[in-house]
Amino acid sequence: MPAGHLATGVVDLNAYQRDGFLVYPDLLGLDEVEALRRETLRLSRGERGPVDGLAQAGPGVADEEVLRPVLCIHFPHKVSEAMHNLLLHPGVVEVLTTVIGPDVKAMQSMLFVKAEGKPGQAWHQDEYFIPTRDRSLTAAWIALDDATTENGCLWVLPGSHRRGVIYPEREIDDARFDCTTEAYHFPYSDDEAVPVELPAGGVIIFNGYLLHRSLPNRAPRSLRRAVANHYMSAQSLLPWREPRDGEHMAMVDDRDIVMVAGEDPYAYRGFEDRHRAYVRPDREGGCDR
Repeated sequence: MPAGHLATGVVDLNAYQRDGFLVYPDLLGLDEVEALRRETLRLSRGERGPVDGLAQAGPGVADEEVLRPVLCIHFPHKVSEAMHNLLLHPGVVEVLTTVIGPDVKAMQSMLFVKAEGKPGQAWHQDEYFIPTRDRSLTAAWIALDDATTENGCLWVLPGSHRRGVIYPEREIDDARFDCTTEAYHFPYSDDEAVPVELPAGGVIIFNGYLLHRSLPNRAPRSLRRAVANHYMSAQSLLPWREPRDGEHMAMVDDRDIVMVAGEDPYAYRGFEDRHRAYVRPDREGGCDR
């Protein structure tokens, strides 16, 4: 079987509904991983186009020193053909069309570099940040390096998606985490969390209501590169912006999307180019929004 493809019938829908996530240790081939690592460097050098907040590195700066200051680039698919194509990866899409349905669209990509000492992200649900109307939000977290407990892999609270509750968020002052907020007031403890360690090329697919976090990269002189792409059913609107003048709340729809499978029932609305690539701030760069 070619690298990067699933065999039909390996998506355990019962496990996904029970736990809120599925793990595929070798969904991408090593050649794909290496190509994406090279693309990460090009993006971090600014060679693929403008990325807001990206520090410009001269041509004489070593590759690793270019990568180390970058925690996360949001929307790399807006400037990178390789990252755009990753949204459409056949192995990932095969899982998505089983857990979401036949019509699937993507709305966000995030490229993490996370060098040693860089922070993680506190407990959160993706649905808090990317609201959907039908609970179909799904992430594909793709490891470009081995992800371990030492270098800051994902931790999840299995089954925490099942209640369908969106928990409140609050500001935190914890050096372990970046500048995003922290979910709280949920009936789960850290003792129930499990790490999802992955080899390079591995993928975790998880529900948008699943509580998850990551901790800092504590491995000496290391990078923990990964891509997190977000998807949902194309049969649902995406209320990821404010209503416009005279627009009914029920019809708010962010049309800066990428169709990845099936048909788009809202294609008559056209497409927009709203989002721009930018670097997520961390505590070294200040957390002012």
